[in-house]
Amino acid sequence: MRVDLFDFELPQERIALHPAHPRDASRLLHVRREGVEDRIIRDLPSLLRPGDLLIANDTKVIPAQLFGERPARGDGDNVSVDATLHKDLGQGRWRAFVRPAKRLKAGDVVHFSGQLKARVIEREGTEAVLAFDADGAAFEDALAGAGVMPLPPYIARRRPADAGDEADYQTIFARERGSVAAPTAGLHFTSELVNAIEAAGASMMSVTLHVGAGTFLPVTVEDTADHKMHSEWGEITEEQAARINACRRDGGRVIAVGTTSLRLLESAADDAGRLAPFAAETDIFITPGYRFRAVDMLLTNFHLPRSTLFMLVCAFAGTERMKSAYAHAIEREYRFYSYGDACLLEKEL
Repeated sequence: MRVDLFDFELPQERIALHPAHPRDASRLLHVRREGVEDRIIRDLPSLLRPGDLLIANDTKVIPAQLFGERPARGDGDNVSVDATLHKDLGQGRWRAFVRPAKRLKAGDVVHFSGQLKARVIEREGTEAVLAFDADGAAFEDALAGAGVMPLPPYIARRRPADAGDEADYQTIFARERGSVAAPTAGLHFTSELVNAIEAAGASMMSVTLHVGAGTFLPVTVEDTADHKMHSEWGEITEEQAARINACRRDGGRVIAVGTTSLRLLESAADDAGRLAPFAAETDIFITPGYRFRAVDMLLTNFHLPRSTLFMLVCAFAGTERMKSAYAHAIEREYRFYSYGDACLLEKEL
């Protein structure tokens, strides 16, 4: 499938650099089969039915971006290094995106802030495997002091991370440490909104998918068949799977809060839509033509042109319907991507 089918014009000013305050004041575009409706997130409970189950992602973002220096070799100069950790390989080793990648080679030692050091084990392209001089709790403590929140590139290019991002870039569901990007649909929720959802007769639960930095990588190929998705680790327990299956059995709708939750649910579902316990990596890549098995509705933010996430929502709600909805959102000045507004999508029949 041609990647340019998922292109559209997005003015830069539509990309949100800061979140809405309070969180549940964000706008919500309800994309129905009959058309679109302009709402706000606080309207969400009124759009639900008793028995519906909303499933959020409880992953917690770590301060995965590190800044350091590679000492000079011979008569050369020291090299400033920017590393974004994106996969924990165990025993103090992490896979990371590094810049400037060409200035690093196996055996180099990078000195990060906070006296945290790492040796380059291998490098391929823009990625490297780094072996840190700390592991476990000692590494977590060092990272907390040395790292910063890894804001998405389209925000980081226009402003540095600040103290507010430490709170703003975590959802209220965040519990399981391991992501380098926030599951951003969950950023709109407050405890008051959760209480209103439950008062409406619906309920909420969470599963875990650790979001990798690969979610920000652009699609550089011309055909979706040639794009390689980075894998991410997720878990659905036996108890969680049973609860989701019971919702569907009893006629409730399964509503994924975010594309991360959706991808995990679809990875764990069989052809009949029944979920089994899951604890593994998933690199599921959803494009139009995919048959959804586990999810009935999707709450998600607005995504960038030609991105795998825009391909996913086109698969869920229909490409032409989503292009029309996005054109409406751009015209009405909705805010896009991680810190932006949201849309509630009904699945295309």
